[in-house]
Amino acid sequence: MQYYGTGRLGTHQSVAYTGTAGTITNAITTGTQKVRVICTSAAFIKIDNSPTATTADVYMAADSAEYFTITAGQKVSAIQSSTSGTLHVTEIS
Repeated sequence: MQYYGTGRLGTHQSVAYTGTAGTITNAITTGTQKVRVICTSAAFIKIDNSPTATTADVYMAADSAEYFTITAGQKVSAIQSSTSGTLHVTEIS
């Protein structure tokens, strides 16, 4: 596992996803440059200003935390690979 340094845990959001994409409700806040993303089942994710994930997007294995660089105002979306689940997004500052 790669070391990502330290950071303060910030706002956490979660949303369910199925064969239809789920997208966090609130955009990432000003000052946040990293997010920690976990999907409870294998999924595909997209980070953008108004994302809707599709199966052509970035694959994430189930229950594996990944850290992504993000810009304030963006959101994260996920869609299932084969089983529904929950997308968890935590801001890191």
